[in-house]
Amino acid sequence: MKKLLSTVATAMLLSAAAQAETTLTVANWLPPSHPLVSEVIVPMTEQIKEATGGEVVANILPAPLGPPPAHFDFAINGVADITFGVQGYSAGRFKTTNIAEIPFLGDSAEAISVAYWRTYEAMLKDAGEYDDVKVLGIFTHGPGEIFLKEGDATSVDLLSGKKLRVGGGIVHEVASTLGAVPVEGPSSKAYELLSQGVADGILFPYESVSFFKLIPQLEMGVSVPGGLYNTSFFIVMNKAKWESLTPEQQAAIDSVTGEALARMAGQMWDRVDAAGLEAMAGKTTVTAATAEQVAAWEKALKPVVDAKLAEVSETGVDGAAALEMLKAEIAAVEAE
Repeated sequence: MKKLLSTVATAMLLSAAAQAETTLTVANWLPPSHPLVSEVIVPMTEQIKEATGGEVVANILPAPLGPPPAHFDFAINGVADITFGVQGYSAGRFKTTNIAEIPFLGDSAEAISVAYWRTYEAMLKDAGEYDDVKVLGIFTHGPGEIFLKEGDATSVDLLSGKKLRVGGGIVHEVASTLGAVPVEGPSSKAYELLSQGVADGILFPYESVSFFKLIPQLEMGVSVPGGLYNTSFFIVMNKAKWESLTPEQQAAIDSVTGEALARMAGQMWDRVDAAGLEAMAGKTTVTAATAEQVAAWEKALKPVVDAKLAEVSETGVDGAAALEMLKAEIAAVEAE
C-alpha cells in the first residue's frame, strides 16, 4: 500500500511539474546550420530555460511555417510564440530600422547592434511599430560590402549598370543610387541568381558570401569603411503569450534578451564575418575602397540618408536625434 501511495505521489508531482512548465514554440526559416540559428537562436532558448529555472522552455520548430516575410505576423497572430526575421522583407512596414541600416555606420556588428538596442529603448519604440508584440531583440548583421564577378575595383563607377542581388530595406536604394540595377530576392536565392547570370554581383557581409557558397562565383570584393549598408533583424514574441508568464518569468527572460541578446548576435556576426573573409583568401580578391570612391559614394548617398531619416521622423521620432544617439552609443561600445 505504501508503495502504491508513493507511486501515486510521484505521478502527481510529475504531473504538477509538467503543468507548471510553459513551452514556447520558436519559428525558423533558415537552415539549422546557419550561425543566426546555431549561435543565436539556439543559445537564446537555452538561456531562457536556464534563467527561468526550467519553468519556460523554448522549442525550435523542425520545419518552416512559411516564407521569411510572414514571420512577424506569425508572432502577432500566435502561429508561433517566438519568431525572428528581417524588417526590410516587409516593405514599408518599419521605418525606424532606417537608423541602423544607413551607410558608413561602423565596422563592428556588436557595436552597432548594442547601440541600436539602446536607441530603440530610448527613442525608437515610441514609434509604436512593435506594439503588437514583445520585442526580445533587434540587431544588425555585419557591414555590407560589394562583391562582383568582374570589374575595376578602384573605379568610382564600379557598380554602374551591374545587376546586384539585394535584400529588403535601404540596400535597394543604395544600389540604385550608385548606378546598379537591384535584383531583389531572399538570401537563400543568391546562389541561383548568380549562377544563372541573373545577377552580376551582390551586396552582402563576408559571412553570407561564405555561408551561401558564393565565393567561387565572385572574383572580387570591395571593402567599404563603415559598410555600404546594414540589415536589421528582429526577434519578437507573441504578446498574449508573454503576458501569460509570471512577472518573475518575464524578468528572467528580460535578463537574457534585450541588450544581452543584441550583443550576442553582434558578436556572432563579427566572428563569422572574420571567418568568411578568411575563407575568401586566394579565391576572391578583396580590396579596400579608395578615398576617391568613399568620397563620391558618401556624396551620392547623402540624399538617400536624408530621405530615410525623414521617414523615421514621420513616425514621430526625431530621425536626426536618433541617429546622433546611435552614433554616440556605437562610439561608447567601441570604447568599452
